[in-house]
Amino acid sequence: MKLTLMQFVSLDGVCQGPGSPDEDTTDGFTGGGWLVPHMDDEFITIAARWLDQADGLLLGRRTYENFARDWPAITDPDDPFTKNMNGLPKYVASQTLTAAAWSPTTILSGDVEGQVADLKSRPGRDLQIHGSARLGQSMLAAGLVDEIRLVIAPVVVGSGRRLFPAGGTPAGLQLIRHEKTPGGLAIHEYKTVGAPVTGIYEPV
Repeated sequence: MKLTLMQFVSLDGVCQGPGSPDEDTTDGFTGGGWLVPHMDDEFITIAARWLDQADGLLLGRRTYENFARDWPAITDPDDPFTKNMNGLPKYVASQTLTAAAWSPTTILSGDVEGQVADLKSRPGRDLQIHGSARLGQSMLAAGLVDEIRLVIAPVVVGSGRRLFPAGGTPAGLQLIRHEKTPGGLAIHEYKTVGAPVTGIYEPV
């Protein structure tokens, strides 16, 4: 499987609380819900297509607990995400979680990077990280992320947790696909290509 990091970000790189004001108020964050005004049917189609490519979900503890609370209660057969979200194997990275009721779930503790590397060695398509920015950062630092899919909202949030914080691990990326939606979302898909390449500009 390839490890794919999926993330909603604002134009200034904030990934905290895209879905509602009370989704994630960690560190006093009050700017949540910034993605919602820009969502449209085309975005839903793209996101559902991505999820259809998954053979597993890799989640951090906080994201897992939020998803485990909400998704089992969504039973609408016409919802394009419900079957996959509830039915796919879930792998939750946590050093504190001891039980997981949202089946099928496997808890990864101890050497999480080694266990993720083992999952990647298995046959399959995408092992997808949804949300879970800190987990995504650690997987990127470990060189385990193969692709990054960003949904970029046309808004500057101004504060909040960022997907790529100052002092993070450098990474070289290759843009492999991009599109935009009527609501103004920019969709960028990247392949990781190792360390960043630098050069010296020489005027013509």
